Amino acid sequence: MAKVYFVGCGPGDPELLTVKAKKLIQKADVVVYSGSLIPKEIIKLCKKAELYDAAKLVREEIFEILKNSAQKEKLVVRLHDGDPSIYGAIREQTDNLKKVGIEYEIIPGITSFLASAASLGSELTLPGVTQTIIVTRAESRTKVPKREKISELAKHKATMIFYLSVHLISNIVKEAIKGGYPKSTPVAAVYRASWKDEKIITGTLGDIVKKVRDEKITRTAIIIIGDIVNPKSYEYSRLYDKTFSHGFRKAQVIS
Repeated sequence: MAKVYFVGCGPGDPELLTVKAKKLIQKADVVVYSGSLIPKEIIKLCKKAELYDAAKLVREEIFEILKNSAQKEKLVVRLHDGDPSIYGAIREQTDNLKKVGIEYEIIPGITSFLASAASLGSELTLPGVTQTIIVTRAESRTKVPKREKISELAKHKATMIFYLSVHLISNIVKEAIKGGYPKSTPVAAVYRASWKDEKIITGTLGDIVKKVRDEKITRTAIIIIGDIVNPKSYEYSRLYDKTFSHGFRKAQVIS
């Protein structure tokens, strides 16, 4: 039966591909990929596929390639950077495929905010600091619901992560401070996490705008706001505390 695979190929480093993703990429007859967002090393794994750069196509053209190829019983891969489910615009594609009777499967990938956290050596849910991650984007051509304005989300004082927004960092900082974050709140901007030319910029809400602009970074970067970037203190996890019991271990008696 005709089927299209929406495959996440990770943040950039080819070694961060899942085994399943790599197998599908290597076997694919047709690959529609996300232009400059995917490294050449990964595209080279498409050993026998017809390649289509989605950056040069509009929605209708992409759908026709997916549909026509699947109906010809070809192995079709729609290759996304990171994970297809995060800002991947896949719902409009999958809904149209269902309308014409074509099945699909989503293969998850490591998304860039996780690669960014790894590069920073940070724990995003640090006990005693925050147990919540808010993943969002700044409003530009793509509108954001009023309830999700940065100043509203910032009231939670959780770890905030921004995709597709580094060019709007000045507004992000302004709205984050308006929402209640102190100017001293740590911030990181990670450019092309896990790529060979990765760049990490750290600072605070008070100085991060100048630092990012000095580096001339205007795209392909994740912004992370919160004390987890540079915590002054935190609590140890209770899971591994000797006084804590759970289903696999009894608490130790402390004499």
